[in-house]
Amino acid sequence: MKKQLTIITSGLLLSSSLAFGANSLDEALKSGTVAGSLEMYGIKTDNKGGNADTGFVSGTVGLSYETDSFNGFAAKVGFLGVHVFDEKNDGAADVEGNALMNEAYIKYETEGFLAKVGRQELNLEWMTDYHEAVIAEITAITDTSILLGYSDKIAYADADEFSDTFTKFNGKKGIYVADIIYHGITDLELNPYYYTAPDMGDLYGMKATYFLDNAEISAQYAKSKEDSASGYEDGSIGHINLNTSLWGANLSAGYIKTDKNGTGSIISELALGDNISPFEDGNYVYDEDARTVYGSASYSIDDIGFGVLYGETKYAQDKEKELNISAEIEVVEDVVEVGLLYVDVAAQNSDEDYNKFIVEVEYSF
Repeated sequence: MKKQLTIITSGLLLSSSLAFGANSLDEALKSGTVAGSLEMYGIKTDNKGGNADTGFVSGTVGLSYETDSFNGFAAKVGFLGVHVFDEKNDGAADVEGNALMNEAYIKYETEGFLAKVGRQELNLEWMTDYHEAVIAEITAITDTSILLGYSDKIAYADADEFSDTFTKFNGKKGIYVADIIYHGITDLELNPYYYTAPDMGDLYGMKATYFLDNAEISAQYAKSKEDSASGYEDGSIGHINLNTSLWGANLSAGYIKTDKNGTGSIISELALGDNISPFEDGNYVYDEDARTVYGSASYSIDDIGFGVLYGETKYAQDKEKELNISAEIEVVEDVVEVGLLYVDVAAQNSDEDYNKFIVEVEYSF
């Protein structure tokens, strides 16, 4: 599953670290922390129009080790292994039995500065999943956080999509990113960013978030500047979202609009991940001249959370509707978690309608 309603989370890895760095390299190694997880994932898709139904069940094992800090330096290595136990129709799963070293980095951290080199997970506006990257974060400037980075390889390590290895992109030229967050204005956060992929194009944008007592309003606009060799026209995307709470429920509504030429090569071709589309699938959200409206609600009772999301995307002369209904149950706090998700998609052509049900159980330690 992806990120749509934070319905099914990855769980919290229980670990501890010393309040102060180690006094020697030997001590840093011995006082490091180990974390891990066991996960079962199952999905069944019911396809309409005579198309064959699909589904699979997989198991994932994760294990990581991180050293304590020594003179500001620390290192982490993490492995994930996955096995498909049952698959209905060949090719149903983007997962095959495989193992991947998804994290392997060295970091240096001091007051106001952090740098990571190696395989690491990123969660930027247009770069998510695991990357072989060089990332520097500067927080020494008051009310400002600056991230500078470069990546040229990406891998997916989720229960529903698992890479064989880290793969180069943009003809081995990679991508550079600068992401700035400024919160020096009361109740307002500004997030300008810039991505450049050599010989492909640039993407620059701004996200502004305004915080009220019980609400949050965000607006974002990104525009691409394409190199002629990319084969794309300059594109853009805009997004407005409102989050609020009412009677204990969290409510959200939003609108997403792409340019008549689409969103540009970095978003459409490199597809390094995103944080805009709220849907599990959202098949046409980033298409040319796509207009998406959505609304969601979630509510928690003790250790059980419920969520519903519904939206419609109009693209060209067609449209697609999607419904997500979810539940998340914390069986043992911070240790065992169960996630359920039902997805129903009504396509422009009814023969392409489908629905699917996903179950995810994770044990973390």
